[in-house]
Amino acid sequence: MIRALTGFSTRSPWKVIAFWAVLGVALTFLGQALVFRVTQSSAGDFLPTSYDSAAALKVAEEKFGAKPGVGPLTVLVARTDGAPLQDADERRIDDEAAELARHRVVMPPSEDDLFFSPDHSQVPRVSPAMTAPDRSFRLLSVELTGNSQDPRVHDTYRAFREHTRAEFAQAGLRTGFTGGLADGVDAADAEKTRSTVIGIVMLGTIVLLHVLVFRSLLAALLPLLVVSIVGGAATGTVVGAAALTGIGLDPATPQLINVVLVGIGIDYFLFLLFRFREQLRRRPDQSGRAAAAEVAGRVGTAVTSAALTIVAAFATLAVASFGQFRVLGPAVAVSVLVMLLGSLTLMPALLAVTGRKMFWPSRSLAREPRGGGSARLGDLLARRPLAAVLVCVALLGALTAGVAGIRMDYGSDDGGARTPAAVTASEISRALPAGVSDPVTVFVTAPDANTLAAGGLGTLAGALGRVDGVGRVAPAVLSGDGLAARIDVFPNAGPHSREARDLASGPVRDAVAAHRPAGTEAHVGGTSAVFADIAAAVDKDLKVVFPVAAVLIGLILVLLLRSLLAPLVLLLAVGLGFAATLGASALVFQHALDGPGVAFTLPLILFLFVVALGTDYNILVSDRIREEMERPGPARAAVARAVRHTAPAVATAGLVLAASFGSLAVNPAPATQQIGFATALGILLSAFVLSIVLVPACAMLLGRALWWPARPRSEGPRKDPAELREGVLVR
Repeated sequence: MIRALTGFSTRSPWKVIAFWAVLGVALTFLGQALVFRVTQSSAGDFLPTSYDSAAALKVAEEKFGAKPGVGPLTVLVARTDGAPLQDADERRIDDEAAELARHRVVMPPSEDDLFFSPDHSQVPRVSPAMTAPDRSFRLLSVELTGNSQDPRVHDTYRAFREHTRAEFAQAGLRTGFTGGLADGVDAADAEKTRSTVIGIVMLGTIVLLHVLVFRSLLAALLPLLVVSIVGGAATGTVVGAAALTGIGLDPATPQLINVVLVGIGIDYFLFLLFRFREQLRRRPDQSGRAAAAEVAGRVGTAVTSAALTIVAAFATLAVASFGQFRVLGPAVAVSVLVMLLGSLTLMPALLAVTGRKMFWPSRSLAREPRGGGSARLGDLLARRPLAAVLVCVALLGALTAGVAGIRMDYGSDDGGARTPAAVTASEISRALPAGVSDPVTVFVTAPDANTLAAGGLGTLAGALGRVDGVGRVAPAVLSGDGLAARIDVFPNAGPHSREARDLASGPVRDAVAAHRPAGTEAHVGGTSAVFADIAAAVDKDLKVVFPVAAVLIGLILVLLLRSLLAPLVLLLAVGLGFAATLGASALVFQHALDGPGVAFTLPLILFLFVVALGTDYNILVSDRIREEMERPGPARAAVARAVRHTAPAVATAGLVLAASFGSLAVNPAPATQQIGFATALGILLSAFVLSIVLVPACAMLLGRALWWPARPRSEGPRKDPAELREGVLVR
């Protein structure tokens, strides 16, 4: 089937190119139109109902009219002269709040709007909240509906912000805005320039690396074009499927899909380009279309094997209890399958159409390449394979030592950014508890109204107020039917801090369990409680996902490589690389920089990228080793030839990916910095240590026994003099 696809693509290349052009454009527009309709901005929506904060969210929706997709805001209003608020000031603020609650905020027009883009114009919910004890400011609570990740919702918020500022300024009052939506918009504005510059630099780096390797502008630009077309089709497929099935995606899923597809798409095109150039050098009399057909058929098998392994790695997330993982895994798996289809059809079609012009104006096709560093490396490995294995194991083992005593950090991800929202939050925290803009919320439900009215809520509120770390407790508020009550608890720590999470999941829940009224149920919710439950769910899921993934990937490798020993070698190598990367991250961020630990999401991120892409590289290298071992001659010479031909492709792909992920390390958010550093390091270790050195050295030590119980078949002596000249002789 693989050769049938690649064969059709090289025989009818223009049909394939036209098909992908139409499909890519159509699905890209579909994805852009629907992406913010199928994403869920609240992380709590992904928690199973068995978690306490998820149950609290359900009570909030059913009894208190809380709506999903609402962006909460806290507006600070104070006198411009810094004097304490007078009674007249407070009345003026409340009157202005009432006017704001009747004013329709119109979403401003944008050049990026499509004819089917939703209109987020709305009348916000605005209500007075509280006044600071020193009367330095008064707070308003505001709700704007819409996905908080949607740029058009951001525009609506900006319109509301400017109108609110202008209205209060006319009354001699100043305003500040904080809360989830304000935090997100300010962070996006602060990062806009940085993200644009980093994106341009990374794009330039990828193009420059390709130009240096192939000496051709076409070979540098086509991989990016292919990844853009197929990536748009993949994202549109996932978003469209989510819309049809009613499954909510995490806002980061489309971005993660793009990162994954850029990585594997460029990897696969690089391997095709290197093999295509090798074929054209070896067979100068062969047409470009024939060479493309032969190369695509051979490399397509390895690419399919590598892609299916990545699919298996991500698909294992379907067994997770945390809904964000359970949705993310299949979504990325589907997108990888779309990229695989593009790799087997669009890429070969482009090679068939361009032929030798792919490498214009380079003249490298007209001459035999020199051995270079990859040939010398292959020769060195052939002479000292055991030493190479020991050096690699020692290096990876030293880095793995950092895993001992590793701690997970569930702290804030703001990186100390001084955005306007952060400044406003800091001003509030000087007079009120830091959690006042996003409290921990206790919901108490009863089978009848008499149970709540009989008392006990005051006892519970008093117990919550005595909890160490709680700055203030609001009076209980009954639901319309009297069957539920809400008590807001304001911690002294910010809602995203580790202290607030520990407080919500520990002392607050303990106090609720001990003092809730008899005959009632009580649940603790709010951002702090949600993230505490997410941390618990992640810890639980990692213990399940990792072993399931290892078993599934191992089974797939056995089926694809038709061997028992080779998959074991690859799994051990990738596992050691994963442990070394995690250990190195702990050594840097926990020990060297004296941080609280590594981000709790880091192990999963490394699993998704380092393990999956590391296995990807190893499969592509192993496939070439098997191909070379099918030819007569010493096994070590065969592996050395494989290193000579695959090392440049693996090294280039590794550098491109590492540079892409490494750009995240300049982000001000600590967790994002760790992800950027760790993924870049993990990919470099996978490419330069595992795939280029460790796996080939192990293959040299094991020889053709690597493929036990099968043995590579012999294709007979090689007759092409050019191939004889490029062989590496090992005696």
